[in-house]
Amino acid sequence: MPLVWGPWSAKRFRLDKMRLGDLVRAYFTYYAIQIYLLLALGGAVLAVRRAESPGGPIFAALLMVLLYPLVEYCVHRYILHSRLLYRSPYTAKVWKRIHYDHHQNPHDLAVLFGALYTTLPVIALVTLPIGWLIAGEAGAAAAFATGCVIFSFYEFIHCIEHLPFKPKARWLRDLKRRHLAHHFHNEQGNYGITSNLWDHAFQTFYNLPAECPRSPTVFNLGYAGEERERYPWVASLSAADEEFAEARRRRASA
Repeated sequence: MPLVWGPWSAKRFRLDKMRLGDLVRAYFTYYAIQIYLLLALGGAVLAVRRAESPGGPIFAALLMVLLYPLVEYCVHRYILHSRLLYRSPYTAKVWKRIHYDHHQNPHDLAVLFGALYTTLPVIALVTLPIGWLIAGEAGAAAAFATGCVIFSFYEFIHCIEHLPFKPKARWLRDLKRRHLAHHFHNEQGNYGITSNLWDHAFQTFYNLPAECPRSPTVFNLGYAGEERERYPWVASLSAADEEFAEARRRRASA
């Protein structure tokens, strides 16, 4: 079982065995979350110092909030669920890390969190050009800071959706139910994590599992059978991970 590392933590975390308080502690001790929040603070400071007036940076930040659900949907559906990534030896490891492992073991917190080498480039690619067009350096900084904050929010909501915890807010309960259906019933729908707005727009929304058939690829995302044999790189990496985990278990029990 992978570890979640942080300055105050060297523990193993499984969301299906955690409480809300455990999640909050794990969340804020995870290095990537700390980096997002530090970058957000730095971006906000830079935006304030470089802004000629508050209007441009504020507009850039608000636009990021509005655009985020669409970006979340498109990345999840067209990149994370794309079969192109595992068909190349150059991207197979990335796909395994950022999504295959999560669908294989949805409760493993270490692979639920995004990897910085994949998340930060996407945040920068989406936010910096738009922010710069709106208000130059100050707008770019404000947009990037907002992107980091929103993504931190996304990571926490995603954790809640896999935690054995019933949210008080109905909108969050509904998101949780639909996301779990995406993982355990049919992965070809309910791509939104923090919003199902674009699932409605692109007709990939389903409210209850009974509304669509159960998918045979819900756990392997289509990476099985002939696909697995023809493109063996993810399988080889998974086998290496299993050997490493077994060796670690033997050392621990020795």
